[in-house]
Amino acid sequence: MPERKLAIVTGASSGIGREIAMLAATEGYDLVLAADEPLVDAAAGLRRNGIEVEAIEADLSTPTGVERLLAAADGRDIDVLVANAGHGLGRAFLDQDVAAWRHVIDTNITGTLLLLQAVLKRMVARGEGKVLITGSIAGHVAGSFQAVYNGSKAFVDSFAAAIGNELKDSGVTITCLKPGPTDTRFFERAGMLDTKVGQAPKDDPADVAVTGWEAMKEGEHSVVHGLKNKAQLLASAVLSEAATAEMHRKQAEPGSG
Repeated sequence: MPERKLAIVTGASSGIGREIAMLAATEGYDLVLAADEPLVDAAAGLRRNGIEVEAIEADLSTPTGVERLLAAADGRDIDVLVANAGHGLGRAFLDQDVAAWRHVIDTNITGTLLLLQAVLKRMVARGEGKVLITGSIAGHVAGSFQAVYNGSKAFVDSFAAAIGNELKDSGVTITCLKPGPTDTRFFERAGMLDTKVGQAPKDDPADVAVTGWEAMKEGEHSVVHGLKNKAQLLASAVLSEAATAEMHRKQAEPGSG
């Protein structure tokens, strides 16, 4: 009997990551799930129809956490990588602890790149594989009171496009999912529940997951979920950075909600 295909999903304990893991399980993928918090409930709900699920708690901002995740694949070929792990951080930059903003950068950028490089080398050697990276429309906006997070997503959005181009003849595809505000624990963990954007209606993570998963299967370079987010992206392309920063301030300044 042929071995099932394997998908790795990071940031899989809740939100978009968990919803993508459910889509992968429905399509018959074995799963390696990773998050920086326990995954007991998420993993239990996916173990059905013979699906094998390996769930690990790992801090993917560190080389040790990334190595632990890779080891959980147990040498198997990785058919799909969903690099979804990410941290937000709200409030004024001068009020943030150094450890807090460094953790955002180490999770969203450094850990993501460590994981991508290791997995992509193996995919390219095989001549096949699909990668879905969670960027954000935030990467196109100067993010007052969310400056480190938006800056990290600007890097991710750009990096995904660049490596997608580098690998265009390799048989491996890179898709960047760019959601807007989504109904997850993001704003709670980022300390932004008292902001206008923190209290505003948000997209359903299940809908966002479908958008990203289907785009990945088609090998699209990037995909923005939702008409409102697409309109915001178009507006950001013609406005100055000063203008987008002021717009973002009105949404993300503490107490604006």
